Amino acid sequence: MSLDEALNQASQEIGLASYYQGNVRPLLRDPNGYWPRCCGGGCEPCAQTLVRVALRTLELCGTPRTSPIPD
Repeated sequence: MSLDEALNQASQEIGLASYYQGNVRPLLRDPNGYWPRCCGGGCEPCAQTLVRVALRTLELCGTPRTSPIPD
């Protein structure tokens, strides 16, 4: 599965509108780097949603994140 296909599928599964997929791509370029956390400010989309889509995309591609996401 290509990255674009995986991102599309993950977005659909999690309910992220396709026009927000560009916000997920930086996470995919640095899969074990620092990822944002929810700030509790009611952002749309929430950073947690972006992280969930990124994690699912990596899983679908067979390259899951190997470092934990800090609390």
